[in-house]
Amino acid sequence: MRNVGKKAEMTDAAARRQRRLEGMNLQVIEGNPLDAEDVAMFEMFEREGWSDEQCRAYILARVPASAK
Repeated sequence: MRNVGKKAEMTDAAARRQRRLEGMNLQVIEGNPLDAEDVAMFEMFEREGWSDEQCRAYILARVPASAK
C-alpha cells in the first residue's frame, strides 16, 4: 500500500513539472523568458517537493518592499 501513495506523489510531481515547462514556454513566446535564477528556483521547488503554499510564500518574501 505504501507504493500507492508514492506513485500518486510521482504523478503529481510529473504534472507540476509539465505545467512549469508549459508556463516557461509561454514566457518565451511572450518575449519574457525566465532567467537562469528563476529556472533554478523552480527546479529547487520540484526537487525538494515544496507545496504550492510554500512556493508562494518563498516567492512573495523575495519581492522587494517597493514593489508591494
